Amino acid sequence: MQDIITAGTDTTSTTVEWTLAEMMNKPEIIRKAQEELESVVGKEEMVDETHLPKLHYLEALVKESLRLHPPVPLLLPRHPTATSSIGGYMIPKGAKVFINAWAIHRNPTVWENPSEFIPERFLTGTNRWDYYGSNNFNFIPFGFGRRICVGIPLAEKMNKYILATMLHSFEWRLPDNSKLDLVEKFGIALKKEKPLVAIATARPSCAKFNK
Repeated sequence: MQDIITAGTDTTSTTVEWTLAEMMNKPEIIRKAQEELESVVGKEEMVDETHLPKLHYLEALVKESLRLHPPVPLLLPRHPTATSSIGGYMIPKGAKVFINAWAIHRNPTVWENPSEFIPERFLTGTNRWDYYGSNNFNFIPFGFGRRICVGIPLAEKMNKYILATMLHSFEWRLPDNSKLDLVEKFGIALKKEKPLVAIATARPSCAKFNK
């Protein structure tokens, strides 16, 4: 229960906040996501779990958010059971080793324009950009190997479901005279330095569901 609460709620809310913030910084992305939702879900229906596998653009949005802002930027520490050499570096037995997923996800030799939020990069060749690091280690928001996060199936569904519902049911805008801040606050979880403040307005086609 503690694992679910500490590892499953904070990271999910952080991912949703970052994704929505990045989308609000580029309103055309919100329009694309809402068009996909209207096509898959319909204007007069609410999102349910059966729609999620068909929301390919929304999945790309979540993956791009996890690339730029991995919830746990240094993953969880590893402790080698034997002294070994990796890439010319000696790693002593029992050392605490951190993997910098944040830096790996912004490697300019792998990612074009690595600091920009471009979800379209995940719409082509997505088989090699799964969440399990099975084909390469350039996209590892949940870690990799035998110690990979066991909550991937839950996180994958929850992030998409929450965002799909928020985008399908509401229009989002910043409060008047405010500016969007995308500055990160480093910690065990990578949060926004200033929490996102946004105003939601029920979309006309979904107003009957939001009363």
